Amino acid sequence: MNDTTQYPPLPDRLSVDPRSPYHVAAVFEHDVGIKLNGKERNDVEEYCISEGWISVAAGKARDRKGNPLMIKVKGVVEAFYR
Repeated sequence: MNDTTQYPPLPDRLSVDPRSPYHVAAVFEHDVGIKLNGKERNDVEEYCISEGWISVAAGKARDRKGNPLMIKVKGVVEAFYR
């Protein structure tokens, strides 16, 4: 990871869901890591750096359409390429 010019810049807000307006497919061609309050998280579905939150699944709970229920966790968010 010496040369980061080949990676697209990480957006302020990013979502894993391709139906979301915050989904950027070019970013997901590379490994993206998320840290919340200094701890790396592997279960992040969406994040917003400027507002300071991440969205994670709430266990095995599902909504009526079969999508996982999401919880917002607040803190200092840092996104990076692995």
